[in-house]
Amino acid sequence: MSHLLALTMAAPALAAVVLLAIPGTSRTALRVVSLIGAVISLAGSIWVATLYDRALGGLQLLDTVPLVPSLGIHLKLAVDGWGVALLLLTGVIIVTGVLASWSVAKRDKEFFLLLLVLVSGVYGVFISQDLFIFFLFYEIAVLPMYLLIGIWGSSHKVPSAGPFGFTWKRFEVGSREYAAMKLTLMLLVGSAAILVAMFLLWSNSGARTFDMQVLEATKFPIAVQHVVFPLVWLGFGTLAGVFPFHTWSPDGHASAPTAVSMLHAGVLMKLGAFGVLRIGMVLVPDAAAWWAPIVGAVAVVNVLYGALCAASQKDLKYIVAYSSVSHMGVVMLGIATMNAAGWNGAVYQMVAHGIMTGLFFALVGLVYERAHTRTIAKMGGFAHVMPVVAGFFTLACLSSLGLPGTAGFVAEFMVFAGAAKGASPWWAIPGVLGAFVTAVYVLRACKTIFWGPAPVDEFAHLQDVQRTEWAAPLVLGSLLVVFGFWPKLLLDFIDAASQGYLGRLPIVALAQAVTP
Repeated sequence: MSHLLALTMAAPALAAVVLLAIPGTSRTALRVVSLIGAVISLAGSIWVATLYDRALGGLQLLDTVPLVPSLGIHLKLAVDGWGVALLLLTGVIIVTGVLASWSVAKRDKEFFLLLLVLVSGVYGVFISQDLFIFFLFYEIAVLPMYLLIGIWGSSHKVPSAGPFGFTWKRFEVGSREYAAMKLTLMLLVGSAAILVAMFLLWSNSGARTFDMQVLEATKFPIAVQHVVFPLVWLGFGTLAGVFPFHTWSPDGHASAPTAVSMLHAGVLMKLGAFGVLRIGMVLVPDAAAWWAPIVGAVAVVNVLYGALCAASQKDLKYIVAYSSVSHMGVVMLGIATMNAAGWNGAVYQMVAHGIMTGLFFALVGLVYERAHTRTIAKMGGFAHVMPVVAGFFTLACLSSLGLPGTAGFVAEFMVFAGAAKGASPWWAIPGVLGAFVTAVYVLRACKTIFWGPAPVDEFAHLQDVQRTEWAAPLVLGSLLVVFGFWPKLLLDFIDAASQGYLGRLPIVALAQAVTP
């Protein structure tokens, strides 16, 4: 099965090509073809996980095609344990996202086409072992967001509030065009930083290659590493929501349609964290060890700032959006520890947070379609008329605050354990405080929206989930529990990669990273 990874990555793109030949009036055919492409990729991801030898570890299922050998560019596909976990996450999110978009009516052909192209780029990032192709797929994954938000997004009139209710912006944020443009411009600036770092690595590799295995084995001059790492951290970190380059994310989340929000928070933000981990930490480890205390300090700012901002919001989607900023801070904190517990927790948090936010945004979309509002103060008692939505929303809230028995608890426990024995043990303290603030705002929002007195007037006859709307709550909710009680399902893959990369890092870097 040497081409299994290529098929998994290409299936959504091939489905997008088929959509071009289908008339826009054939709405059912458009959806079925899109779903088939997504399901094939999910099946391929599951097959990859089945074939991957966790005891052997390392890169497996290698598939290489020369593209521009004179410049050291090859289409080199392979997967490690981190990639296996994130392929599975991507497959689940795109299938449930397509089903959650079944009711899209506006230019649905173009919508599904862009959605499939985007997810092909995501798959490509997780399996590319050539830095040039890695960057190419990264751009393919990011750029469709401009159109998906700008055309199919929603405009709203909600001020963007900071911690303690302080309004940072003196104008109302809510235009989907504004959100799409802001997202695109900020991520393009980040991409420019990545491009500079990429060519610095290429020009100093000796072999003039983009092969990530060769680059990993290259001992780059320390001066080069100290230029490359901050470029990689800030370039990829912009997509990961690293403070203060996170401001595109809440507006993008709030304006995006349901499936795009699910992919945006569930998968796309993980591309940024994955880039910092796979490129920054592995390829330039000496500089990474030096910068780790700064990365960790910024990460705990993310955790607390995002949680406080979420607690100040009045719009339900903005609460989930700022919650993502906080939870991605937990991911970056785990990365900064440079030890196995922290790295395992970071990747597990990527998966747990991806499933949780996918579930959150699917449910928020259902509530908005029925109630036509996202303002928390206008809602209440929805559990009386939407018990299924209420139950799954509560489950997502419990995973968000890290309740034992949910995937969120496993991830946060490992990250905080890694932080406690990392370069700066004090990191664990604000991390735990962030989890406490998270518990406050998610439980308050859940109680206000769902568990109050029965609604009256226009909300008295709201409908619960129907037909394809069942897919996201059932699948994502079940996975939160399964991965909470049985983390070994994913941890064996993740730990194989973490131990392998840590075992090859320079002794000096490791010593600096773990000394209290």
